[in-house]
Amino acid sequence: MSFDFDAMLQTIKDKQWSLADIDWDAPGAETVTDELRAKMKPFMADLVWIEHVGARGFASLATKAPTPTIRRIYEYFHAEEQKHANAELALMKRWGMLDEDGTPPEPNINVKLAIKVLDEYGDGLPLTGLATLIPLLECALDGALVKFLLDEVSDPVCHQVFRHINSDEARHITVDFQVLELIGAGPLHKLVIESVALLKPQVVLGLIVVFVPLINKMRDNIVAMGLPEQKLYNAVKRFATIGSRGDFTQRIPAYHVLRAQAAMVVDRTSPYHRLLADPMVRLTSLVPARLLGKPQAWVDELTHEPIAS
Repeated sequence: MSFDFDAMLQTIKDKQWSLADIDWDAPGAETVTDELRAKMKPFMADLVWIEHVGARGFASLATKAPTPTIRRIYEYFHAEEQKHANAELALMKRWGMLDEDGTPPEPNINVKLAIKVLDEYGDGLPLTGLATLIPLLECALDGALVKFLLDEVSDPVCHQVFRHINSDEARHITVDFQVLELIGAGPLHKLVIESVALLKPQVVLGLIVVFVPLINKMRDNIVAMGLPEQKLYNAVKRFATIGSRGDFTQRIPAYHVLRAQAAMVVDRTSPYHRLLADPMVRLTSLVPARLLGKPQAWVDELTHEPIAS
């Protein structure tokens, strides 16, 4: 049975919410102790910026969506990821993690690299590659990060916010994999052409220099903060599990490549870490932030203010 993208678009419209729907002054902020605040601040900063990486990814996907309806869905997803970042920033403000002027925290160097690469090259990436990478990031990073946060924090406002976010993300992942099914069902020659395009040196280099260390650094950070590795494994396994259910997703070479990479990411004994990922984390840590230039204009949309959307 074919997926009804029009019905999904209507559901997305019906399920919209805004930061103004949340009572940010409700009781519960006091449950975040000084110790927990110090522990969670860098974690929350990473989470905010990962949402913005996802937003930029959906913006690029919208430019190459296979149908007008899917393009509109991606435009909503772009806005929703930005809203998630803003909601998480509002939680940081609620918990006293921001400066007095509410300035967003600086992203780490790996996130900065991801933002810069997506901004400059994302629109030129083949659909098959980007459409496969985004659900991997959503399953692995969003899934693991959010699960860890909700286990650590008892603030009811946090849980209310993430009920909204998780509802959005469930629709994102559903659409992600349905689009992969649609792509995989396409002509074989088109899949081959797009797969060959992913072998361009600039694409391969971008994946190695940007996304390998980004995913590895995030993995190590959340494990170091206490996330059991089994939960991370389960989050990543979700990518392979959902993809394997489809009739056509497995025709996409990029899916197999990223599924294999995901399996290596969660296995700390894999040579992948010693020979590639860890050296790339160390190498990128030496990149001076000033070399990346000024932040892209779209990051200015970050705000902790409870605005309607």
